[in-house]
Amino acid sequence: MSWTERLFGGFKKTSDRLSENLTTAVSTATLDDATLEEVEDALIMSDLGPAAASRIREKLKEKRFGLQISERELKKAVADEIAEILRPVAKPLEITAFPRPQVILVIGVNGSGKTTTIAKLAHWLVEEDYEVMLAAGDTFRAAAIEQLATWADRVGVPIVKGPQGGDPASIVFDGVKAGTDRGTDALVVDTAGRLQNKRELMDELAKIRKVLGRLNPEAPHDVILVLDATNGQNALSQIDVFKEVAGVTGLIMTKLDGTARGGVLVAAAEQYGLPIHAIGVGETIDDLRPFDPDLVAKVIAGIA
Repeated sequence: MSWTERLFGGFKKTSDRLSENLTTAVSTATLDDATLEEVEDALIMSDLGPAAASRIREKLKEKRFGLQISERELKKAVADEIAEILRPVAKPLEITAFPRPQVILVIGVNGSGKTTTIAKLAHWLVEEDYEVMLAAGDTFRAAAIEQLATWADRVGVPIVKGPQGGDPASIVFDGVKAGTDRGTDALVVDTAGRLQNKRELMDELAKIRKVLGRLNPEAPHDVILVLDATNGQNALSQIDVFKEVAGVTGLIMTKLDGTARGGVLVAAAEQYGLPIHAIGVGETIDDLRPFDPDLVAKVIAGIA
């Protein structure tokens, strides 16, 4: 199955929900104020968020007001406007750091798919011919260390790890040293996902940054927040918190195949403008791919 087919399958719940909401909106064939209001409501109900919904409504009004419009034309027009919102944030993760390794801190709440996303990211980078190493910096949960080690074995990349309850900063330090010695291109670091105590998490990340700064003033080169699309609008509040505590530089959104809330991608792009590096639509190792804004816009609007 091609990536496009997987995306259409993965986003089916999202596109069905939007289609259902838009069908109600175009009971009349003319794009008047009442219809535009219904379209805006339909977009909000599909998790695109009030800001994006309002922007799309205004663009539709500007371009099509008073004109006859079919359901398919409306979907196409919505897809075009979604693409306009998504294009500026679609930025593939590039490995450009010198000296190597490029240090990629991966953060996110427990249950967001963070550890499996790290494995998928490592697999994708290996496919792109990069040398990759993992560092098990989430020492808070024993399961996280074991899970990451299992994935490292499956992907065929080395891992730096320590005991449960160990100091994450020292593991990151060892990881950067090992990566530097080996000439590794990318060091992908798992971090603790607990948000219950923001201060603790902030202190831990600050310590990791300090250690990294001693080894390479440019590191971390990327701080990627993994978001679970099934959380819908709640995912946006996670961006708020992690931007504050960790200085997020980009996003990866997972579990888009398990939800009707895939529209939250658009809400995140409109509200924060952070780069979206990749999206995940499945459980297999190759279910993470760079974010294609035009394809995703069509998929959300349900246009084959």
